[in-house]
This record gives sequence, C-alpha cells and structure tokens, in this order.
Amino acid sequence: MSKRFGELEAVTSLSLTVEPGELLVLLGGSGSGKTTTLKMVNRLIDPSAGAILLDGENIADIEPHALRRRIGYVFQRLGLFPHMSVAENIAVTPSLLGWDAERISERVDELLRLVELDTETETKHEMRDRPVTELSGGQQQRVGVARALAAKPKLMLLDEPFGALDPITHERLQHSFVRIRKELDLTAIFVTHDMLEALLMGDRIAVMHEGRLAQIGTPSELMQAPATEYVEQLMRTPKRQADAVERLLRTRDDEVVS
Repeated sequence: MSKRFGELEAVTSLSLTVEPGELLVLLGGSGSGKTTTLKMVNRLIDPSAGAILLDGENIADIEPHALRRRIGYVFQRLGLFPHMSVAENIAVTPSLLGWDAERISERVDELLRLVELDTETETKHEMRDRPVTELSGGQQQRVGVARALAAKPKLMLLDEPFGALDPITHERLQHSFVRIRKELDLTAIFVTHDMLEALLMGDRIAVMHEGRLAQIGTPSELMQAPATEYVEQLMRTPKRQADAVERLLRTRDDEVVS
C-alpha cells in the first residue's frame, strides 16, 4: 500500500504480513511513515493505492466505525473522555455494541484486574468511579489499554503508547503489556522510535525509512545482518548507549579511587 498527501508520498509500496499472535514493531524516525501506516490499518485515513486485509477481508469493504470496534487502538495522547469515570471510559465500545449492563460491568472488573488497576490503594469500586482526570499518567495509560481491550479485539494498534511517561512507569507498562498480550494471545502492531523498546518487545521489527520498508525480521536477524546502512546505525544504538554508560561509570570509579 501507498499513501500520498499532495506531492508528498508518506508511505511507498509497503507490503508485509502480521501473523496471528505476533507483535510486529514499526520502527523508524519521525516522518518514516510509521503512524501513517497504523492509521491506514484503522481507516483513520485510507491508502492512496493498495489494499489492507484483516483476516482475508479487505478493510475498504468494512464501515470505518464497525472496523474500529474490532481493533483496539492505544496512542500516546490517550483520548480518554475527561468528564467520564474510569469505568465509563472502559465501557464506551461495549455500550456502542449494545452489551447489557451486567455484561459491561463484569468486563470492566475483568479489565481492571488485567491492567492491574484493582491493586492500587483504592478499592475496586473507588477506582471504577474515579474521574480519569484524577489519575496519574501511568494509571491513565492503563485505562487506555483497558478501553482498547474492552470489546475483546484480536488486533491491537499501539502508537508510542508509553513515550510520554517517566522511565520507571514506562518500563512497568511495557512489562504489563507483554504479559497481557501473551495472556490474551493478541496480535499487535506497535509503533516506536525507541530502538531498545523495539528489541525488547517485538517478535519481529519492520524498520521504516523515508516511507519505505528498509528491512523486516526478528531482533536477532536485524542485529546480525542489517540490510542497509540505516538499519545498521539503528542496531548500533543500544550498544553505543551501553558503552557510554560504562565509560561514565569507569570515570566515576576512577575519581573515587583517586
């Protein structure tokens, strides 16, 4: 598929398959086409050329609102409804699908446990009824994940969902999502520009550069056999960072000794 905005071709002839139960990371810098690709999968925008198949069905034949109820979407800016409680935010999609109140309530409780919000200092009912504006950033992001999972989608799209969080919360939510995905056998496409996050989370990584697919493979394949100079530079990043930390520690140790 390709996507053009006027004279700008944001995504060019991208072709790939995401296997059931796989977490595929779209990795690349700003302007590489990652988020545009994700939005095309969810029909927030339509491709200029090509087709996207979901379980063999062309998504162009599915009404956008119906498609989005089949796909969970989590992004950095959350999009939670500030005038609603935690439970009301999680219940949005099931309500639109016509679930009855008892089924919705049970699903909310189930998801609060799954995203580990019922283990906070509040009781379960206190957490359910809290306005989302009173939550921490990490708690809000957990509500975002719960809301995306509410209608039991088989496909999750995540656009740098933890990028705005502090490092400790970021790492904690990474681990939580890996556990949730495996527990539910979710298929997921995860957008990030963070090389270490891609290596730690992805079953496979699709590296995008200037709107094109530079290489796709497992973390090990990309590190051992980068196909382009750009991919090689990306794969060196974690080692450069680790080497810089090691040099800093050695310098401090030398200062202590002297």
